[in-house]
Amino acid sequence: MKSLHEIKESFSIAYGAVKANKVRGMLTTLGIIIGIVAVVTTMTAANGLGNRFKESISVIGSDVLYVSRTPWVFSGNFFQFRNRNQLTLRDGEKLERQLHEAKAVNTRTFSNQNLKYRSTVLENVTIIGTTENHVLVSAGAPQYGRFIIDNDVQYKKQVCVIGWEIKDRLFKDVDPINKKIKIGRYHFRVVGVMEKLGSAGFFGGPNFDRQVMVPISTLMKCFGGRNRNFDIVVKAPSTEALYDFEYSVIGEMRKIRKLAPTEENDFSINKMDTLMAAYNNVMGVVILIGLVITSISLFVGGIGVMNIMFVSVTERTREIGIRKAIGAKKRSILIQFLFESSSICLIGGLIGLIMAYGVTQIINAFLLPASISPGIVIIAIVISVMVGVVSGIIPAYRASKLNPIEALRYE
Repeated sequence: MKSLHEIKESFSIAYGAVKANKVRGMLTTLGIIIGIVAVVTTMTAANGLGNRFKESISVIGSDVLYVSRTPWVFSGNFFQFRNRNQLTLRDGEKLERQLHEAKAVNTRTFSNQNLKYRSTVLENVTIIGTTENHVLVSAGAPQYGRFIIDNDVQYKKQVCVIGWEIKDRLFKDVDPINKKIKIGRYHFRVVGVMEKLGSAGFFGGPNFDRQVMVPISTLMKCFGGRNRNFDIVVKAPSTEALYDFEYSVIGEMRKIRKLAPTEENDFSINKMDTLMAAYNNVMGVVILIGLVITSISLFVGGIGVMNIMFVSVTERTREIGIRKAIGAKKRSILIQFLFESSSICLIGGLIGLIMAYGVTQIINAFLLPASISPGIVIIAIVISVMVGVVSGIIPAYRASKLNPIEALRYE
């Protein structure tokens, strides 16, 4: 109870000292304010980027494997992948026949072409040659209209399903269904529009809304089938079975590619975890750099608080002497000045949080979804108080060690 009374009294004295020197306190907290704004903004931006990235790659699917000639993220010598033989349409057909436990297998190929509707032209749009299985292995589905069907693939029909951005830019408010667009030199009839999917562009990934899907047989007929690279999308029985299922896919692909037991794979297995791991590595470095810069700002702010506390101790030497002469303990003096330095930093931290909230609203409005979570608020407050305690410990200790007789003589 006595200790609680001492703490309450120390807090009251510290608050009075901060209040009596408002301008000095505000100038002192400037470094803390900048540091807290940097901490909170870095953390909210990182959370926002993480949420946006997870949302954008959710189209890839957590239970889907992508068999490709090269990995999505390179972690070695690029030339070892460049010399691999391309995957073929026949590879995909064989895998579909042999991999009985797969929910679905879809072989795809790509081309970049210009689109034209009336006088509007879109350049370098990704054209995906695919099959009716595309909707089984992908999270996307047509918003309206229909998707490619087996009949379209079998008879090489010149039909297409367009992405949301293509619809907006080519047709605006016009209903695109059954309208004809020009892809390269060929006319295709629009049979469907995909729902809005977003982009996985963090690592140069695709914009899913700026794609056009056509029957794979039609793409090969119109834009050439020789020396074309394919990839194979395989849907696992479940997300939980993905790890074991990956080995089944590798085993079947090695048989199809006729690889000897001693030969390395001449194909790569890609999945959502691959992108997540790469993203986490990049963001880890970005956050580390942000925290280093923030630490420098907080260190400078802490030095400022320490200097002000030394000045405060010097100015109040006689006060300290009087308090000690009437029985104040060293602990009480120490706690008083620690409370004072912590209060200064806490005020700076709260102001920094208010400013960071404004910055976060701007980020949320114009860049990406971001918000300050309760956890970030708690971390910011704890950091502010810790900087105050560390900055004030030496001045507070010096004040507590003053000799009362010499302190009373101080002019």
